[in-house]
This record gives sequence, C-alpha cells and structure tokens, in this order.
Amino acid sequence: MNPGKTIFRLLCLLFFSVALTAPRLIAQDVLTYHNDNARTGQNLDERTLSPRNLTSSIFGKLFVIPVDGKVDAEPLYVRRLKMPHRGVHSVLFVVTEHDSVYAFDADTGNPFWRARLLKPGEAPSDPRNCSQVIPEIGVTSTPVIDLKSGPDGTIYVVAMSRDAGGRYFQRLHALDLSTGAEEFGGPVDIQASFPGKGMGSRGGKMIFDPKQYEERAALLLSKGVIYTTWASHCDADPYSGWIMGYDEHNLSQVSVLDLTPNGGEGAVWQSGNGPAADSKGNIYLLDGNGTFDTKLNGQGFPEKGDFGNTFLKLGVRGGKLSVVDYFAMHNIAQENATDLDLGSGGPLLLPGMADSSGRARHLAVGAGKDRNIYLVNRDAMGKFNPASDRAIYQEVEGVVGDGEFASPAYFEGRLYYGGVGDHLKEFRLIQARLDSMPVSQTPGIFTYPGTTPSISADGSQNGIVWTAENGERGVLRAFDASNLSHELYNSNQQPSGRDHFGIGNKFITPMIADGKVYVGTAAGVAVFGLLPRVHVY
Repeated sequence: MNPGKTIFRLLCLLFFSVALTAPRLIAQDVLTYHNDNARTGQNLDERTLSPRNLTSSIFGKLFVIPVDGKVDAEPLYVRRLKMPHRGVHSVLFVVTEHDSVYAFDADTGNPFWRARLLKPGEAPSDPRNCSQVIPEIGVTSTPVIDLKSGPDGTIYVVAMSRDAGGRYFQRLHALDLSTGAEEFGGPVDIQASFPGKGMGSRGGKMIFDPKQYEERAALLLSKGVIYTTWASHCDADPYSGWIMGYDEHNLSQVSVLDLTPNGGEGAVWQSGNGPAADSKGNIYLLDGNGTFDTKLNGQGFPEKGDFGNTFLKLGVRGGKLSVVDYFAMHNIAQENATDLDLGSGGPLLLPGMADSSGRARHLAVGAGKDRNIYLVNRDAMGKFNPASDRAIYQEVEGVVGDGEFASPAYFEGRLYYGGVGDHLKEFRLIQARLDSMPVSQTPGIFTYPGTTPSISADGSQNGIVWTAENGERGVLRAFDASNLSHELYNSNQQPSGRDHFGIGNKFITPMIADGKVYVGTAAGVAVFGLLPRVHVY
C-alpha cells in the first residue's frame, strides 16, 4: 500500500465533499430586463424557492410597496449595495409612469431614495390620445444597471415629460445607485436625425419628434453603449423605427439608425422586452409593422433600406449602427396590410447547441401576431424570398394562441411561450430543433396580452416558471418547469384573499431574486416570499 496515494485520495474525497456541501457563491443581481442580454428570463442561482415549499401555507404575499404611479417596467435588483450611512443592503429599483425612480430595501420595503425625473414646470406626458399607456406616460421601459459605472454603480432610465407650453421631452438619465443623484452631466434630451425621405421627413432627413414616441422596449447596455428603441402611440403617424446608442460614461449620442428611413412606421415595442445582444455586440430585435422594400439589392437587402416587420440583426462598425442580416416572412406585404406585426413579441437568444450532425448552431427565436414561432440562424438569418420561407432555420406554424404579445423564457432545453388566449406551453429543443408539439401546458389560459414567464432554479434543479396576469385582480402563478400542468401556487388560493395585490399591469414580468418574487402593479410592487414562521409556545 502506498501511503502517499492513500493520503492523496483522502484529500481528494475531502475536497469534493466540501465542494458539494459548501454553499455556492450566489450572484442574483437582476440588472436588466429578463435577467440577461440574451433575454432568457432565468435566474439559476435561486437557493430558497423550490417546488417543495411553494404551498400557500408557507409562501405568499409579504407586503406591497406603494409608489406614486403605475409600474409598467420590470423592477431591478442589486444584492449587496452600500447605502450612505446605512450599510450594505439588497436594493430594489422601481420606476413609475409618474416619472419617479425609487430605491427600496428589497427585504423590508423601506425607502432609501426617490428621484423625480422632471425639470421645473414639467409633468409626466398625457397619454397622447392613446389608450396603450394610461393615464400618464413617464417611465415605461425597464431601465438597465451597470454596477461598475460611476462611483457606486449607475441606473440608466428614459423618461417622457411635457411642459406648460405643450412641448414634449424624452430624456436619458444616469442616476447614482446609492443616492439617486444625476451623473455624467445628465440628463440629456433625446434628439436625432437620419438621412431619408420617408414619412415626416424634412429636407431629406428623418427627424425624431419626441411627442410621437414612447420608450416601451427595455433599455439595452452592450459594449459600453446604452441603446434606446422607440414605439408609437397607437400607430399615430408620422413615426418610424428608431434605435439610438449613447455612451454610458458621458451620455453622448454615438449612433443612430432609422429602420424605415424612406417609408414609415416600423417602430420597436416588443411588448416591453428589450433588444437582445450577443457577446460580440450584435443586436437582435423584432420590428413592428411598417414599410419593407420587397425589391432587393445585390446583397439581398431592401433597396431603400426599409426593414419594417422583420427579425433584425444589427452590427456596429466604426461606431455606426447598420442592419447586417435579417429575416422577413414571404407574405410580409399581407401581414403588414393586416397589422400582423412580428414586433408584438420579443427576441430570445438561445445558448449554443449541436444539431443532429454535431454542427454547432447559434439560434435566436421570436414570435408575433401571426401565431408562428420563428427560429433563425444568427449566422445566416434567411433574408427575404417572396415564394417561401425556405431559407429560415425553422418555422413552427400556428402554435402561439391568438398571437404573441409577450416574450418567451428558456430553461434546460425548454422554451416557454404564453400567447393571447392560450395556455402557457412548454416546447422542447432537441438537437437544435424545436419540437412543434408542446410537451406540457398550464391548466388555464391567459387572456390578452398572454404572459411573459420568468424562471427560477438552483442550477438545473428546482425549476419554477413564474407568470403574472393582469386584470382588475392581478394574479401571480407558479408552475413546475418540468411539467406545466402542475401548478404549484397562485395568489388566489387563500380564501381570505391574503395574497391579493391589486390591479395587474398589461406587460408586467415577475422578477425573482434571493427567495422573493417582485410583481409590478398599478400602484406599487407586490413582494412574495416564504411567510414568517408562527411559533407556538
């Protein structure tokens, strides 16, 4: 017997024993919409919540944090943040349509600071004769946080306002995470022009008019640039498809692109989801209905540069944004004419996976009003063919209810879609192909606008799918990620109404962090978690 080998083996066993039992380093910060720039919606470091403890006897509403307006954006979360004179806390960031940003203690709901994003004499915008965001428009889109920007980290927010003279403003703010103070000389007014002769152009230029737009899609931070994208008010012309980039450290505008510069419409809204980005800085989005030039140039791109109603890949070259690839449905003219825009849904970038031949595939997925799920090859998206969609990687037809006004989530080779008037469905990805038949679905359906699910899990274990539904009584639901027919919890289960939390919001997305679930409402944020234990002596 070799004593050296015996000691080595014992040390190895001890090491692996400690490694398996020691708590894993947890990093549950939620700094952007749906958890990451791929927009997967998954938190894989949730150690507290599991399918075993999601019963209404031990899990439920802890409290509701009141705020001064509707919470349409997903709340964000920083796990360990040093607050002046108060030590280190987990902090919840909430924005409202009344043009406020709040920082709360995420465990107690106690406030740390509030920032008002209005200049003297201003108020939040009126609804612009549109019922999509009511009764006022302030901060609609989900902000983005960079923990390394500025002395304490920075939250970037876009806010809309108007003054007594009837002028409207869109501004980009950069706020210190610990104090709420404006940083980098902000805020900056959002203004832009782009060469084009399309709807509303002047002198050969498209001009961004702040009163015609709202920032509905979440902000994107990629490679040091904050990207904003712009939606219309109830399709009120003139408008077009703008995306703008701002340097995160000085708020200077570094790039502008109009997606329909010689046509019109084609706005970006994605039901609140943000554009996605890969590790190289390429940006992916689903554009709304608008002008698409069916006459192509020699490279297969629209001759006049109009990309309405398409699945887009944008690149940044020399600081300039441009479309580097795209996919358009063969019947795009018909879908445009009947308001079947692809841009009602949001994109999701799938992790790399191998197909049946072992070839690595880099895929993105999206769905819109036409009820189809589109899987595109991010290395060759398919462009446009008026005869068929043969060039797309995969198209699964008619599987998303009455259309997608939400975004999917991804977990362990599964894709979860919740269309309008449809069950939330679990689809499996097998050898880089999507099985056209769902393997499970929720018992009930989700009325308009469907639902955007979020995922919590401990690595690959204890997967939970969370959904929120709107209405006069909002409802939080949780399902077993491996079998959606198994509902674990819903906030209507207690006959006493203990877990009711008020009116739900249209596109709200649950956010999960450190054993709690945060849900935006028409007047605050509802906080759910394991209920305090009742001790009997």
